[in-house]
Amino acid sequence: MSKLLRGGRLSTARKGVVKFTSSIESDKRLLNSVIRINQAHTLMMMEQKIIKWSDGVKLLQALSETEAATLNMSLEDIHVSVEEAVIKKASPEIGGNLHIGKSRNDQISTAIRMELRENLIYLMALTIKLQEALINLAKEHVETVVPGYTHLQPAQPVTFAHYILSHVDTLERDLRRLEEAYQRVNLCPMGAGALATTSFSVDRERVAALLGFSEVLENSIDAVGSRDFVLETMAHLTIIGVGISRLAEDLIVWGSSEFGMVELPDGFSSTSSIMPQKKNPEVLELIRARAGHIVGNFVASATTLKALPSTYNLDFQEITPRLWESLQSITGSLDMLSKVISHLKIAKNTFDKPFLSFSTSTELANMLVRKHKVPFRTAHKIVGSLVKNLIENKLTLFDVTPKFLQTVAKDSCGFSLNVNVEDIRKSTEPLEFVKAHDVRGGPSPNQVKTMLSIRKQWTVLSRSRLSEKKSKLDEAENTLESVIKSCLTSYNSSGEKLKSPSGQVV
Repeated sequence: MSKLLRGGRLSTARKGVVKFTSSIESDKRLLNSVIRINQAHTLMMMEQKIIKWSDGVKLLQALSETEAATLNMSLEDIHVSVEEAVIKKASPEIGGNLHIGKSRNDQISTAIRMELRENLIYLMALTIKLQEALINLAKEHVETVVPGYTHLQPAQPVTFAHYILSHVDTLERDLRRLEEAYQRVNLCPMGAGALATTSFSVDRERVAALLGFSEVLENSIDAVGSRDFVLETMAHLTIIGVGISRLAEDLIVWGSSEFGMVELPDGFSSTSSIMPQKKNPEVLELIRARAGHIVGNFVASATTLKALPSTYNLDFQEITPRLWESLQSITGSLDMLSKVISHLKIAKNTFDKPFLSFSTSTELANMLVRKHKVPFRTAHKIVGSLVKNLIENKLTLFDVTPKFLQTVAKDSCGFSLNVNVEDIRKSTEPLEFVKAHDVRGGPSPNQVKTMLSIRKQWTVLSRSRLSEKKSKLDEAENTLESVIKSCLTSYNSSGEKLKSPSGQVV
């Protein structure tokens, strides 16, 4: 326990209590952000003449020399650890003013937001990477016909490209949600203090700009007392996890011998310790499982936050590690899934299985409506009776003849038909089925090619927007470093004629 917060209102703390309440392990990843926050805050205090310029330079010098190896990591949190190190380097008289006009409450919220911004940018980059891997795979399978499923039963033929693009679109919505969340994360709480700001003349906008935030999070109670930005991010991670888990599940099922639609690369599979024939999709299984952890973290965090009183409570400390854990799970899963997709093999002869022939039944009914003016519901009944008859006789839809169909139509609905062989062939052949479904968003090669072109452009635009976000953060960091360097180089170690970057003698 740091002595900085003891000896006043409170005496020494019990060692077990300090360990129980400490967040130092989770805080380690925030060190760089905490140092930058203190640097920006110090510069602002110098410019606002809250502290002497010479004292500010010594604080900046101490902060620039602060790194993980020099910190006491047995303390309650990273903020006190950094402050204690600065006081040790700059003396209690000077270092003791580092915390003027700020609280750990506004500082921790700011540090989490800074770290989260970087994580969101990385997450968005991985999302785009997976989209690109899916698009590249789809390009190879514009005319690869596979069965589509509803209720896990063969439904209608689609192309594998059409299926893959459905996940590109899901990821696009994920990406847009992350971009929107980023805007709300990128607001600066600094200057809010513990909850009521400060009586010192701090410049909140200046600190926000130096730290690369787009704006100040204005209301001071909201600034320190809200963690909805964490909860929103975790909700979006949950949605992403659900989406990629379903993709992983499809590939697991379709990679089984019973389906035989895809083959996972050996490098992403394992075998049994006893059964030499096994090829197990363990990577995909772990992606599926870790999505469950992300859902659990979101629920746990929402439950923690739901009944808290206003402003800051230490309960907040418990949800931050869950945020980092969920981010690690989702980024690892996205990265691994991109690699799996890039090496996935797709079967070319899926429709060799006789029972899949029935998946074109809808088009046979549609043909009766279009060419023979049969009401759809009647056509549906005729084809349903046809399928039942074929199954009972161990036949497939490929075995249908005009006479067979005419007999079934007469027996089931009293309908007389005069259907030719070519009509039946075009209605039951899987590739012809797919080509006929040439409606916007459908599986026909024409529609899929159009969608591929559009979605490729999506990724180009997304990368451009992402690059802009990253550039703004880099620019702010470079500006902060430049101003600090200017301050440090203007400092005269003898204390004579200290000048600010603007030339002001202090």
